[in-house]
Amino acid sequence: MKIGLVQSSPHLGDVQKNLKSHFAYIEKAKKENVQLIIFPELSLTGYTLQDLVEEVALCPDSDPTFKKIKKASEEISIVFGFVEKKDNGLFYNSSAYLSDGEIKNIHRKVFPPTYGMFEEMKFFAQGKNFHTFSTPFGKTGMMICYDFLQLGACYLLFAGGSDTIIVLSAAPGRGYSEEDKFESSNMWESMGASLSRFSTSFVVYCNRVGFEDGKVFAGGSFIYGPAGNLMAKARYVEEEFLIHDINLDEIAEVRKKRLYKRDDKPEIILEALKRIISSYED
Repeated sequence: MKIGLVQSSPHLGDVQKNLKSHFAYIEKAKKENVQLIIFPELSLTGYTLQDLVEEVALCPDSDPTFKKIKKASEEISIVFGFVEKKDNGLFYNSSAYLSDGEIKNIHRKVFPPTYGMFEEMKFFAQGKNFHTFSTPFGKTGMMICYDFLQLGACYLLFAGGSDTIIVLSAAPGRGYSEEDKFESSNMWESMGASLSRFSTSFVVYCNRVGFEDGKVFAGGSFIYGPAGNLMAKARYVEEEFLIHDINLDEIAEVRKKRLYKRDDKPEIILEALKRIISSYED
């Protein structure tokens, strides 16, 4: 299976210009025989939207932009980020997985950060679930940026049987590391190594680059294999189209040796969580 990660810098608030860029990468990917192309968080809109959220929002069932991408997905599977408009007047930071001309899954960001430099819950509603869904390449789960840093979210995709976990991100670079990269990049890479090793799944993380509203986005997109091994990584800060072949048969081979999936007991965890929640105090 050949995967392409588009480490790009979207144009803030310009859906049509970003759509044109998406199709240019899709055409390039098809020439390289890529089977799954992945764009970053909010790749159709840019990140620091604030009062532009309603203006750039799309309804997946009816918007012409979505219809064009669905048509393109007849030849290549596509994952991208967008602002989703719901009939109830709510807006979500969402990601879509399109394949065979159909929407396979839409994930709504469950943990929009609202602290420090982040203001997402001023503009976005919270998603309510994490789904594992069927694709041409096995069972897949999706997360968006800060979702990835929640241990419970990672466990849910593991318990749901994900073979591949896809993370779309718009993570700024913060702090300086002696390894000539952002300190925050160490955090994302450590999470990728840990989750891939203990879920025995492929973990694919696509982060954006560029500057917006005083923020520099770090890049450093990566793919970890089911044994917890780093398979491919993009440069920091710079735009890059990272293409890498993965062998899905590796999942079964690793799971023969690492029996975390066999030994998982979600029913025990569920009952323990019920007890924990029942003892909460205000």
